[in-house]
Amino acid sequence: MNPILDHPLRHTRRQFFGRAASGVGTAALASLLGENARGAGPAAALPGAPHFAPRAKRVIYLLQAGAPSHLDLFDYKPHLDNRRGQDIPESVRAGVRLSTMTSGYREYPVLPSFKPFQREKSSGMWLSDLIPHTRGIADEICLINSMHTEAVNHAPGVTFFLTGAQIPGRPSMGAWASYGLGSMNRDLPTFVVMLSRDREASCGQLFYDYYWGSGFIPSKHQGVKFRGQGDPVLYLSNPEGVTRKMRRGVIDDLRKMNRHHFEAFGDPEIETRIAQYEMAYRMQASVPELTDLSKEPKHILDMYGPDVQRPGSFARNCLLARRLAERGCRFIQLMHAGWDQHNNIPTQLEIQCRDTDQPSAALVRDLKQRGLLDDTLVIWGGEFGRTPFGQGDITNPNKHGRDHHGAAFSLWMAGGGVKPGLQYGKTDEYAYNVVENPIHVHDFQATVMHLLGINHEKLTFKHQGRRFRLTDVHGHVVRDILA
Repeated sequence: MNPILDHPLRHTRRQFFGRAASGVGTAALASLLGENARGAGPAAALPGAPHFAPRAKRVIYLLQAGAPSHLDLFDYKPHLDNRRGQDIPESVRAGVRLSTMTSGYREYPVLPSFKPFQREKSSGMWLSDLIPHTRGIADEICLINSMHTEAVNHAPGVTFFLTGAQIPGRPSMGAWASYGLGSMNRDLPTFVVMLSRDREASCGQLFYDYYWGSGFIPSKHQGVKFRGQGDPVLYLSNPEGVTRKMRRGVIDDLRKMNRHHFEAFGDPEIETRIAQYEMAYRMQASVPELTDLSKEPKHILDMYGPDVQRPGSFARNCLLARRLAERGCRFIQLMHAGWDQHNNIPTQLEIQCRDTDQPSAALVRDLKQRGLLDDTLVIWGGEFGRTPFGQGDITNPNKHGRDHHGAAFSLWMAGGGVKPGLQYGKTDEYAYNVVENPIHVHDFQATVMHLLGINHEKLTFKHQGRRFRLTDVHGHVVRDILA
């Protein structure tokens, strides 16, 4: 036996295909990172994307987890004031899926809006006194009152909105945008996530990592979570005694080892590892500058409200979202908990609106004054709405609320190619069912992708023998709301 000649004959099928793939993979990696793995330009989109001229270059998604009450904020039904406590007819409720908390109720008493609504003069839009700052930007927003979903519980509802399926495991919307369109700034992540919650911690909803995960597409497209305390990203600072030059040397050595491993096996996750080490190194310089608000003018800080100085607050995250948008971040996802008001809506709803209304409106105004709103799509909404009937004893002034409601709810968008000052869709007289221009979750996702220049039917990834997409096999672009 000749070991030199016999060695190639002993290669397994897996080793053969692994080494065969490395030729193409190495070329792709060189294109991504440049000759010295320190490329300066933005990462390219997939071939063929965008599929047409985009209206929006980036998305800022202000996801209000826990489900804001559409009847109390956006869907004006003044005639219900005289029906308080009356039972919503069974003919209205028939066929609507409810959570187990109220599905067995024998009575479904009408619970009108808590606060008066005012009409914005220019657009004619009616909005609650609970959100006066949002009413101040009514000319900029497209208010949709005809959203609907099958989900009636929080985690499946949020997962459905963000990934197109109620079961975890699929790529999130931001990951799809990153995969399809690539990066606009090599020094910052393409997809960033920031979390906040109400100060009273009245809502126990959890934020799971799969809400910004990459599922089965390469993991370099998953969202990077910025923390509210300490370093925005874990291990962003070098340990004591380690200089930036020393860190560069370590990264270069790791790159050489990973490149050797990649050339042997062609595993795409090794590409991700190399790219993420490089991104981490660049972020050590870019993120501290990004999160330093000391140079923001006082009038800008005041516009976002007093909570902007509190690390981890929704207001501060909104300002950071604007700074990320300026620097070319593709998808910015802010998630704020505290809207799950089953037994405290008379007190907690006003607190929650006070924490989120001013910063949300300030973000839209700030983007507009900087010329960024035209190509930035801002989205504000939850995973479903809340029931028009009361939950608990509605005669108790402080201890009652509303249950989950997926059959009809509201969401607004601004900038990025949507019609400003438009109120779209209608619900029935109880705000219980959609009766005009219904928009399903998949329609919403298809429309967001369209505004980014993506044909949602063409942005796919093959996994386990079939091609997956964000909208699964559903979804239609809602062209009526496009500017």
